[in-house]
Amino acid sequence: MGNRPEKDAFTTRERKLVQSLRSPAQVQRFLSSLPYNWEREGGTLRSFREVLKRNEAHCLEAAVAAAVILEQHGFPPLLLSLESQDKLDHVIFVFRKDRLWGSIGRSRDIGLHGRRPLFRHLRELAWSYFDPYVDFSGRITGYGLGSLYDLGNYDWRFSARNMWKIENYLREIPHQSLHSSDKRYERLLVRYKEFKKRYPDRSPTYYDNRQEWML
Repeated sequence: MGNRPEKDAFTTRERKLVQSLRSPAQVQRFLSSLPYNWEREGGTLRSFREVLKRNEAHCLEAAVAAAVILEQHGFPPLLLSLESQDKLDHVIFVFRKDRLWGSIGRSRDIGLHGRRPLFRHLRELAWSYFDPYVDFSGRITGYGLGSLYDLGNYDWRFSARNMWKIENYLREIPHQSLHSSDKRYERLLVRYKEFKKRYPDRSPTYYDNRQEWML
């Protein structure tokens, strides 16, 4: 399904939603409003259709849903994989506006949601996630860009099945290393641990780049 599907491929509910969400900012607000998918009954990787049915999404499911919605408005289905030292990678949908990169994301941590189109290069966009990524075990080590069109006829839009092929594809694409100093990482780790001691149920928002976030 490399070609953009016609409108009649969508259900009435899906079509109305796609028509109402015409910009990345609108899609981000919609995905931010969905409950997070904690996968309590086992791992999932749902299509756009299944995300709407279940009314929840984790990061990769949200990225795929954003790709399906914005594909209908002329955006290519591009995903950016952020590799972490703890193997708990993050995936975001990325787009360009006026030659600048932005993103759409969903996460348990608000700092890993989307970014406004402010970045000249994908490396700069990936760096904007470095500080908020640091938790008890996370540290970004690289990033890689992929297109869902690379999957050929694989149904990443409407499938009722878990789409593990997407996860495997993102693991296999080339990733650029993102080197960081141990001193910077350790400082961020100490700050995060101190924050979680005081506020165990809150997501930190103390980062300097909040003006870049698209919530």
